[in-house]
Amino acid sequence: MNVKNFVVESIDEMKNKVTWPKYSSLQNSAVLVLVASLIFALVIGVIDLGFENLMKWFYDLF
Repeated sequence: MNVKNFVVESIDEMKNKVTWPKYSSLQNSAVLVLVASLIFALVIGVIDLGFENLMKWFYDLF
């Protein structure tokens, strides 16, 4: 198979055989990822802050 056939068949497959999601579905997925990322970042931030305070308290003992 040469390169030209590969490219032509790839374009045909992307246009006619791939099921693309609707725009509203993409928006919902993007919002879900954004919210999950923010929650994850907040949890990691709280854990980091707690660990930092614990280390400060521990080192202040000595």
